[in-house]
Amino acid sequence: MRIGYVSTYPPIECGIATYTSYLNEAIYKLHNETFVISQSGAIGRNVFPVYDPGSASIASKIYDLSISMTPDIIHIQHEYGLYGSQKGVQIIELIVRFRMVEVPVATTLHTVFPDFKYDEKILTRLILNESNIVIVHENYQKEILLKVFGLEYDTKIFVIPHGVRNIIMDEHGKRKLELEGKKVVLLCGYFRPTKGFHKIVKIFPQIVEKIPNAILLIAGKSRGLEFLDYQREFFELINQSPVTDQMLVLRGQFPQHTFDTILSAADLVCLPYDKSGQSGILAQCFAHHKPVVTSDLLSFRASLDRSHGGLLGKDDEEMGEAIIKILSDDDFRKQLEENIIDYVDRDVNWKNVAELHIKAYQSVVRVPYGKARHVFWE
Repeated sequence: MRIGYVSTYPPIECGIATYTSYLNEAIYKLHNETFVISQSGAIGRNVFPVYDPGSASIASKIYDLSISMTPDIIHIQHEYGLYGSQKGVQIIELIVRFRMVEVPVATTLHTVFPDFKYDEKILTRLILNESNIVIVHENYQKEILLKVFGLEYDTKIFVIPHGVRNIIMDEHGKRKLELEGKKVVLLCGYFRPTKGFHKIVKIFPQIVEKIPNAILLIAGKSRGLEFLDYQREFFELINQSPVTDQMLVLRGQFPQHTFDTILSAADLVCLPYDKSGQSGILAQCFAHHKPVVTSDLLSFRASLDRSHGGLLGKDDEEMGEAIIKILSDDDFRKQLEENIIDYVDRDVNWKNVAELHIKAYQSVVRVPYGKARHVFWE
């Protein structure tokens, strides 16, 4: 099968770019031909950077190149605002262009919230109508779509989990960061209010009271000039904390190998988000078999119900108690790690996820010449 992906792509700084790179390589390893149509700056095997994010001709540029490569199916990775102005309305034109020449379209909705805004609801309904299949990562996301838009989309929506890498663990992360002998709680991601990092900074003195060798490792960066006031308040909170000496901040857009080292140094990762779709960071944590403490969001609850790889906290106090429990009980922490290993091996390694995608593609790719089988080796 020849699959064309439409998405951001590394080294572009975007969780969907990272996701697509892993999916693309996993699909390719199953002896499929793949190509990626992406924004300016994207690099990789069969990756074609053909449009600028603010262009008014995104749909035509993607379509014109894609159709010349005769794909069996086009798979679009969707996030609001990713394809131009008005929340990325050009995605609708793009889908319709492919449908008009009978090229099937799969669209992955990376964000599904219970409370659609007016413009998001219009776009999502059109995506559901015009795509041949729609992919979401969680059952609750499909349930939301069916509740809001109607049960007639039931057979069109496929639930395929976010994949998790199989990696070689870096056993020297703590030594590299000079954190040997410490219990490390990691916060990682962009410095913005919805990540909730400030909540953990505020409660960390209580954690240190119970776990004197605890260290709060904060790894991330700002994106452009966004949330500058919040960032100033956040770093002032760190500087004024009575346990500021037990907080370490690492700033940067970390390449994967660097981020892997940072993750390997953690005893647990805390995700105190106020809002979340499907977290790529959670998949990164599970790749390193790191237990997590999360806020009580639908996406986290669904993942932890399946993986048994961490604890939920309904408020700041519960998250603090969960952190203390994991750091103070090595047997419990190791059990969480084993749960994650079993979950990844059984359900969400990228090979399994790629095979589920192929089955979804095959449900709409029509081969007009009987039992012919597509073959591809390189």
